Parts: sequence; structure tokens; C-alpha cells
Amino acid sequence: MSGKEITLEDLDSGSHFGELSALDGQPRSASVMSLDSCLIAALPQERFLSLLRENSEIAFRVLRALAGVVRNSTDRIMDLSTLAANNRVQADLLRQARSGLIGENQAEIRPIPVHGDIASRVSTTRETVARVLSELSRQGIVERKKNALLIKDLAQLREMVEEVRGE
Repeated sequence: MSGKEITLEDLDSGSHFGELSALDGQPRSASVMSLDSCLIAALPQERFLSLLRENSEIAFRVLRALAGVVRNSTDRIMDLSTLAANNRVQADLLRQARSGLIGENQAEIRPIPVHGDIASRVSTTRETVARVLSELSRQGIVERKKNALLIKDLAQLREMVEEVRGE
């Protein structure tokens, strides 16, 4: 490994991590870093496995979450191997917008995404992210607000991403 830090996922309150190592007993495949103070609960591997065996609803939630990780990873691998850097930034913004939909054609990304974080997720530079956001702003697709990045035209952003993906 090069020692370069890469952001795989941003986790929200109530999220869980570490289930892969708990399930297969292998060393962890990633590290976690908190940007804010937080409260974390930990379960020993045996207790976690017992909880899954005893509670099918929890087991299904973990399975659904793992399926989401696989799908998200597949999408990101495809993007990294087939899209140019500017298109990867657009695709990342589209992914982030899913959790902040406003009506049918707008979304808010809160807090405003840090250029370095986007760059880390899509394997590019902060300068490329700044250039793409500036261009999207000039086109009227995004607007920087006080505490959020407003995607003003979600359909146009989606169309830009789908066009380069060949969808």
C-alpha cells in the first residue's frame, strides 16, 4: 500500500462497521476515523455472532447493509475504471444527493462537502473537484449555500453522469 488515505464511505449516526471481521474472523479491511466526537458501542465477535443467530431481524439488517456495501463498491469500481475524473466528481455528488432530496429535481448536501473528501473518494485532486464544482455552478446545476451545497438541477446532473456511463 502507498499509505495514501482513501475515503470509502461516510457513516451517519446509528451506522455500524466492523461486521466483516466479526463475521469471518479476518483482519479488518479498513480503518474508521471520526470527524466529530461520538459514542461508540462495541460487541465482541462471539456476542455479535450470537446476536445474529438469535435475532433474524438484526441478521437481515446486517445482510441488507452488506448488500448495499457490495453494490456501492461495484458502482465505485466501475466509475473509477471507466469515468474521467470530472465525471467521477459528478457521480459522487449524485450519490451524496440521494440522502438530501428536496422535491423531484433538487437536493441539498449537508454539510457542504469538503473538496479533499470528494477528491479522496473519487481518486482525484482537490483542484479537479474545485474546477468541476465551479463549472457546475456556472451551468446553474449547483449553488453553494451557507451550510449546504444545493443541487439545483438533479435531472441535469443525473443526465450528465448517465451519458458518460452509457446508460
